[in-house]
Amino acid sequence: MDILIDTNVILDHLCSRQPYSANAEKILRLCFQQDCKGYIAAHSITNIFYILRKQFSVNDRKRMLLDLCDFVDVVGIQKKQIIDALNNDEFTDLEDRIQFECAQIINAHYIITRNIADFPNSSISVILPEDFLKLIEEQQKQAK
Repeated sequence: MDILIDTNVILDHLCSRQPYSANAEKILRLCFQQDCKGYIAAHSITNIFYILRKQFSVNDRKRMLLDLCDFVDVVGIQKKQIIDALNNDEFTDLEDRIQFECAQIINAHYIITRNIADFPNSSISVILPEDFLKLIEEQQKQAK
């Protein structure tokens, strides 16, 4: 199963944001264990690096992101997807639309985010971290 993990979920883990960090960690662990294929958008890397600047040194931020890249893949976009995102009036937030464009490139089964409302009329299932974990748990029970 291919999933695109939104920036907010990655930040929940890296910043130990409560009460969200436990679910974020579980999702990343699923990717690490290869129970699902995790992706993050390329622009999430630069956004995270910038957002963490007040909490962590440059070297710490680099190490964190390099560690992250060990078990999730990074997906980028081209000019066409940027133009599509800019021309789409359904999304009020360009960053979210670009997340969606990245999810389309990988044919993601889910976009995992805490901001479901930011993905209106998405053709890709958008799911909260806790709901995704329940779904995985249910699938694992059925497989037994």
